[in-house]
Amino acid sequence: MMGDRDYRKIIQSAVGSIGKELEIQIDSKDIQTIHLHEVVQCLRRSYYDRVDPQEIERRGFNELLSGLLRKLEYGSEPKEFAVDDIKLKGQVDMVVDDTILLFRPASTELENPLANDVLYLNACMWIYDKDDGIVVYISGDRKETTFSLTRNKKMFEEIIRRVRVLNDLLKEQKLPILEPSTECSECQYYERCYMKKKNSKQVSLAEMLGMGDKD
Repeated sequence: MMGDRDYRKIIQSAVGSIGKELEIQIDSKDIQTIHLHEVVQCLRRSYYDRVDPQEIERRGFNELLSGLLRKLEYGSEPKEFAVDDIKLKGQVDMVVDDTILLFRPASTELENPLANDVLYLNACMWIYDKDDGIVVYISGDRKETTFSLTRNKKMFEEIIRRVRVLNDLLKEQKLPILEPSTECSECQYYERCYMKKKNSKQVSLAEMLGMGDKD
């Protein structure tokens, strides 16, 4: 025993504080600048992040990997891509020998890259004007899984479309449609989109059918 202090809570607080320092800063009022990570994820989540944010719970230092790399001297500088009068802003973790690199945490070894990471990596290749990109997943037991990608124009056109959509919705103050995915259950806004807290009251089938014991 190490006393009565809650060390898990202390660690969570430390991870959260570092995460705030490393996360990409967004000016919620500048709707003419759209950040790439906003459009590769659920647009409703990005909308809430700007108009009514709720802090996300960070679970470990592994999640801070990408932000730490961007802060180091060999991290890349952010770049912008003009979409009409909108600026699409993106930043990769590293650029080595004309190849873009992204580093992402993973709970286990992956057979395929995550869709959001593919969209992000592909868009960055257009923003940075590079032909090749690599995403490296690093699990908690330090195993690495690497995927390479050659840039795709149609995929980037979808990103441009989503940039315009998010910009329009922010202007009109309209909530984006639901975009259900496997990430919903981990989203801090889950209860705004789906059911509220689970009802913990135990109800029997007989009670539900009105067949409970009667005097």
